Parts: sequence; structure tokens; C-alpha cells
Amino acid sequence: MSMDPCADPRRTTSTLNEVKNDTGRIAFCGPYVLSAITGRSISKVEDAIRILRDLPAERKPVIVGTYAEEVASALWSFGYKMDLVESFMHLERKQQPSVWQWMQKPRNAWAHYILAIQKGREGHWILIKGVKMCDTYTEGKWTFVCDGPHKGCKIMEIFQVRRAIVVS
Repeated sequence: MSMDPCADPRRTTSTLNEVKNDTGRIAFCGPYVLSAITGRSISKVEDAIRILRDLPAERKPVIVGTYAEEVASALWSFGYKMDLVESFMHLERKQQPSVWQWMQKPRNAWAHYILAIQKGREGHWILIKGVKMCDTYTEGKWTFVCDGPHKGCKIMEIFQVRRAIVVS
């Protein structure tokens, strides 16, 4: 076993991974968020989701929409776990907190949080760590939440992501 801390590509660091879109096309929010957490490229993340969807190896459709279970399973395949912290699905949209309201509450500044938000009539994944966010609208670059496009969006669910500890 190597003692080199850089030997494991899944190693979490205090740095923020920028998304590596190596597909040559537009990618969608699920793969973007997963790429930013894991440091893996969009193509590797989409391949992991395709495997979970049990698609034949020769089929390579674009991953457009993802469910929470798919995001959690893909994270698990890269050595991470995703836990539901809070759900606001039982509330009417007007009663759900906005991203900016949630940012004012205490939380772990070192943890990654995946937020399922309402963007128009559809759901959208964003990733927050500390006071920065990353998603498709920022083109995979980390920006301050206060400068981001989603401050007023309503939150449906909040998930915290951590490295999965495997005991053998």
C-alpha cells in the first residue's frame, strides 16, 4: 500500500474541484455536481450512471435527468456517501426556504452539500461548500453563492456528502 497521499484520486481535499467536461457537448446538473465532488470527468461520471441504469455498453445516451437515488449510487461507486439532511417536499413551494435563507443558517463549512432546488418548473442540482457553489449555470466553476444565479430558488431537499469509510 502506497503512503503517497496523492496516490488515491478520490482523496478529498480542502480545494474545490472544477468540473472537467471532456464530452465536447453540454452536460447536465447531475453529472456536473458529481464531477465537482469527485474530481472525475463528466464522461466518467456519466458512465457510472449508465452502469447504474443497466444500459448496454454500446449505448451512450446523454444523462439528462437524475434522481436522488442515482446520484447517491454514483457517489457510492466513487467512494462517497450522500445523506439526506432535510426535506421540504411536504411544504408548499412558497413555504420552502430559498437558497439564500438556508445560507444564513449554521452548517459545516467544510462539507459538500447537494441541494435539490426548483428552477422554474423543473428540479435542479447545485453543489455548495462553505460560501461557494458550483453547477451547470456557473459552467463548473466555483462562485460565491451571493453572486450565483440561484439565491432566490426554493429548496426541495438538502443532502450532505462525505467520504464513505469502508471497514474491512
